[in-house]
Amino acid sequence: MKRGDRRDVVRGGVVALLAARGARTHRRAWAAVFAALALGSLLLGTLGLAAGSAALGHARVERYAGADAVVAGTQSTRYTAKPWGSEARTVRAGLTERVRVPARALDVVRQVPGVREAVADVAFPVTAPTARALTGRPWEATRLASAPARLSESQPPTGAREIVVGEGVARVGDRLSIAYGTGSATDTHTYTVTGVSADARRTVHFSRDEARRLAGRAGELDAIGVLTDSGVPDDVLLTRVRHALDAAHLRDVSAPHRADDDPAPLRVLTGDARGEAEFLAAAPARMPLLQVLASLASVVVLVGVLVVTSTVAQALRQRARELALLRAVGATPWQLRRAVGREVGRIAVLAAAVGSVGAVPAYLALRALLVGRGAVPEGLELPFPPWLAAAPLGTAGLMVLIAWLTALGCCARAARARPAEALREEEPGRARQLTGCVLLGLGAASAGAGALQHGAAAAAAASASALTMVIGCALLGPWLARGAMRVLGAPMRRLGVGGRLAASACTANAARLGAAITPVVLVTAFVLVQLAGGATLGHEAAAQARDAARADVAVSGPGVPYDAVERIRRLPGVAAATAVAHGTVVLPGKELGEPSLERLPVLGVTPRSLARTLDPAVREGSTDGLRPGTVAVGTDRARTLGVRPGDHVQLRFGDGAEARLRVVATYERALALGDFLFSYEELTRHMSAPPPVRVLAALAPGASPMSLSTAFPGARVERDPVPERVRAEDQALGEVLTAVAVTAIGGFTVIAVLSTLTLISVGRGPELRQLRLAGADRRRLRRTLLLESAATATAGLSLGTATAALPLLAFALSAAGRLPWLPPGQGALIVAVVVLTTTSATLLPALGALRGRYPATAR
Repeated sequence: MKRGDRRDVVRGGVVALLAARGARTHRRAWAAVFAALALGSLLLGTLGLAAGSAALGHARVERYAGADAVVAGTQSTRYTAKPWGSEARTVRAGLTERVRVPARALDVVRQVPGVREAVADVAFPVTAPTARALTGRPWEATRLASAPARLSESQPPTGAREIVVGEGVARVGDRLSIAYGTGSATDTHTYTVTGVSADARRTVHFSRDEARRLAGRAGELDAIGVLTDSGVPDDVLLTRVRHALDAAHLRDVSAPHRADDDPAPLRVLTGDARGEAEFLAAAPARMPLLQVLASLASVVVLVGVLVVTSTVAQALRQRARELALLRAVGATPWQLRRAVGREVGRIAVLAAAVGSVGAVPAYLALRALLVGRGAVPEGLELPFPPWLAAAPLGTAGLMVLIAWLTALGCCARAARARPAEALREEEPGRARQLTGCVLLGLGAASAGAGALQHGAAAAAAASASALTMVIGCALLGPWLARGAMRVLGAPMRRLGVGGRLAASACTANAARLGAAITPVVLVTAFVLVQLAGGATLGHEAAAQARDAARADVAVSGPGVPYDAVERIRRLPGVAAATAVAHGTVVLPGKELGEPSLERLPVLGVTPRSLARTLDPAVREGSTDGLRPGTVAVGTDRARTLGVRPGDHVQLRFGDGAEARLRVVATYERALALGDFLFSYEELTRHMSAPPPVRVLAALAPGASPMSLSTAFPGARVERDPVPERVRAEDQALGEVLTAVAVTAIGGFTVIAVLSTLTLISVGRGPELRQLRLAGADRRRLRRTLLLESAATATAGLSLGTATAALPLLAFALSAAGRLPWLPPGQGALIVAVVVLTTTSATLLPALGALRGRYPATAR
């Protein structure tokens, strides 16, 4: 063996020996690192699986499972704009109102070579006396399902007054009154039940011509199902149908009303994409889900890096003299780095593996939670192919890399110091102090910028501000600890001998106290920003909804006729009545210079005597002028758009139609009622089907609410109705994932607090034994430790609250126009977790020094 090879073997053996001995000797220090890395790997693996599943997600294929292809309208809108100093970019947003297909496309598709049959499909809401929310469809469309509908009795409908219903609705030969409505027309006809289908469920099937008549949109179809000859591949079929539609210059029916940069070609859907023609909300929900998951993953990575860095640094800081001694007795920098890197690597690989194994069941639990809370829209499939289970291995590798780089950075000083200087303590330098101050300044500037933003931009600025200021506090930990003890030291010294001991210990070890305070600041600041931001908006929206509510009763029910509001107004004792419908619009614009399409929940109302039933707190103009072609705008949104009554705004409705609307009023209560208020007629004309009508009514003194139950058959009267309030489509998703984020941050930081304080307490063992030998009894030392933990918790909670206060204040004033608010129960929970964690981490490791009449060293 050559001399160089022997040297490498010897050096490698020394490194392996140091790493193995270090891992065994310092098991308690590495336990916290193991827990932090395992949790980080688990969370990132879970989010990676969720993101992968969402990226593969698609609408469930049910109604058109038997079709080889489906021709449908373009269920998205796009907007092109030029960012600052860049080329024009295009963004897209999904549409949740059905965009229909011209009936002329049916004949075009039938002529395509290889197409055996093209079947038109329409769907519309109907109401039968024995059921609610039924859907009407043509009987021939049942051939598009994977298995044609089976009639358990009699025959399919052929005449204009014949229907097939689902089991339990009626029997063959029964005559049913079916109510239907389109646009401003509402009518009822009696039909004879000619068949009962076990597959119909909540569907009423009509003959082909009757279904198209009842749908009320002459020349328009919901979709066209394509059945082909055997042997025609999907890609060939798609190309042929696509070329035929383009050659015929066919577009969807919304094309004449769309923006110039928003073309509306007909889509040809095959495979899993066929479900998009049925479940309209499924496809638009994928991108928000991916964006929220990516945002949550970035928070987990940032917090994970901070916590892992803190735990690894604290574990190596406890061994600073050991590492310095190794350097002083001749260990080379290379050996020291390799030994620490290998030691951390062993722990990290095992911890990351444990976390990645738990990621699969954790993801399945997360998906069940999202579905159970309604955060995933109906019809959205989130597949989980077997190969996706390998994704957590990549996130596990990321956690291993973070731990390894952190370890190398933490031992860099001991590794590069000269042997004679390695045992000397190093005080925090001015560079660290300067960097911390700069980060605090940047955080304050980000908060100030957030105060000038609106919506998602303000929330992003608040999060960035909190993160920057938390890192700044971590760098300034020793100085902040000294400042905190100047404030807390005086009252602590008045609490007897224990208080004086605690104050002296905290003051003398500012660096140690700073390391203990940092994770408390982190958990307090992050959790406050995450919880209080959403809670402030929700609290203010609920307050605005209560203030806007003026109605004495609300009337609703199945099959509410379109003219229900007029019928109710004519009833004796009714002073005012307002019909309300919920919808969605898309607002094009720019956010931070980039083009954006913002989906907003809105209300449509009948404007007559609106303030007596639903008061939006009009600031300028009047809502009496609401009619098609006009809109009322919330004051914050009006300020952002720079409009006042008389000006115009340009937006897009849920079916993609663009409109330039004249502003007739601005109002205050936009958090509850939405940023735009439309006339009922304007909003509903752009909806797929007549929405469920809810009528708010104000009664004259002494009038009986029950008289309103005669307005129409099946009317339900609600006394003291729930206030009207718009809700974003992804609100449930945000609530669930915010809870997950808070839990993750809390878990990380509890580990950091426990590990930091435990290692500090273990390192103080000789000090506590010395105090015992000097005459301090267990009660007095226990009191001293409790006061130290109280000082740590108080300083951490105070600094964390101060760190969160600035970004929260900027966000709350910008988005809600009020001071931040947090439910008292959540605030008490944060305090309780911090106090219990700091107390247990301080007292439990010291039990050995407090046990017995004399410490072990005295025997």
